[in-house]
Amino acid sequence: MKYKILVIDDDTSLRRVLEYNLQEAGYAVATAASGEDGVRLFDEVVPDLVITDMKMPGMDGMQVLANIKGRSPETLIIMITAFGTVDVAVEAMKTGAYDYITKPFNRDELLLTVAKALQLRGLTAENRRLKSELSDLADFRTMVGSSSAMEKVFHVVRKVADTEASVLITGESGTGKELVARLLHVGSARNAEPFMAINCAAIPRELLESELFGHVKGAFTGAIKDKTGKFQLADGGTLFLDEVGELPLELQPKLLRALQEKVIEPVGGVKEQRIDVRVVAATNLDIEKAIAVGIFREDLYYRLAVIPLHLPPLRQRRDDIHLLLRHFCAKHGSPEVTFDDRCLTLLRAYNWPGNVRELENLVERLLIMRSGDIITCGDLPDKIQNSGAVSVSGFSGAVNLPDDGYSLEQLEREIVVQALERNRWNQTAAAKYLRIPRHTLIYRMEKYDITAVTLSRPMKQ
Repeated sequence: MKYKILVIDDDTSLRRVLEYNLQEAGYAVATAASGEDGVRLFDEVVPDLVITDMKMPGMDGMQVLANIKGRSPETLIIMITAFGTVDVAVEAMKTGAYDYITKPFNRDELLLTVAKALQLRGLTAENRRLKSELSDLADFRTMVGSSSAMEKVFHVVRKVADTEASVLITGESGTGKELVARLLHVGSARNAEPFMAINCAAIPRELLESELFGHVKGAFTGAIKDKTGKFQLADGGTLFLDEVGELPLELQPKLLRALQEKVIEPVGGVKEQRIDVRVVAATNLDIEKAIAVGIFREDLYYRLAVIPLHLPPLRQRRDDIHLLLRHFCAKHGSPEVTFDDRCLTLLRAYNWPGNVRELENLVERLLIMRSGDIITCGDLPDKIQNSGAVSVSGFSGAVNLPDDGYSLEQLEREIVVQALERNRWNQTAAAKYLRIPRHTLIYRMEKYDITAVTLSRPMKQ
């Protein structure tokens, strides 16, 4: 990659010498004969370095410095000054110039100063890249899970984040679809540009077109001025279309065109506008069923789902619950809080219709209402205590089951886990407690993949 240098000098002879020497050294060079022309050219060239004479008619070097630094603080600027005005050049460095060279200067002095400036620019860019990577890692830690189901999700996110492919995220409400969309944005080359989100189900259909594509003044009653839509606001970045399955059928061709041709047309407008946006969409609907009944276009589905990504519900990743509990306790400022074994068993057995969102809300409520640092069964809502967690009385042998039924295998697994927890994972003692031979207990542990390390893993299907 060639570094781009903008040279601004009203002295034609010196400007040509600078241009020649810099081009010979391998740089791409643009030149301007005045401060005004240089500032205009800056936006076109977007140079890595600016070299400007200090004394010029009209806009002088100090004004060029102030103008460029005001718009692009990271741009490095080298000032050219006569020997008698070195004090002015020093003042320029105090206000943002990188360095200065005094007339007359030789080729080696020029190239050494330029090389040092561009080396600094490279180090600054590398520092930003490393900070961005650290930020990416921090963002990935907000997505908690060690289950095989979540490892598959993480693998896909890492694989496709830094691509331009459209991604369709499916999954039940509360599984973290917007969080995954943000991870895709953070892991892409677009992460310095906007991430815009819009919920297609939350906006009345008569306003949704304007929200997505914008409108021009007078397009409809109440359109008193031009409005910029989400596609334009997300230009250069990522647009997240949540609940895209709720998009009205009449708007779907317009979205399809935006995806295919990268152009939009504001409501009431006659002029197309080009866009540079990556689209990530999400839905909790069965899109294939929606296509079958004619409420979602098949061609739009395939355009959105270049990469399909399904998020599993929490009931299919129960071994992540313990990790999520610790994560949410820390997130809400109480990392010291723990959950006793019986409480964990109840939480693992609950079906979590609201998924991870419901779990976080529960943790926040428990932290507010707690009386100590250990959460017990009595702290849990009745619906969790009575929903399907097994309650075994050592005296009566009574088992409380939910009204809507319960898996016999899950019941057996929970009994084995509780017996092991009660007996500190001593297999002989647990087998005696259950009144079964030890080899039968070991068989059940292998069948349900139960280990002391993970406390309780999902049943093998």
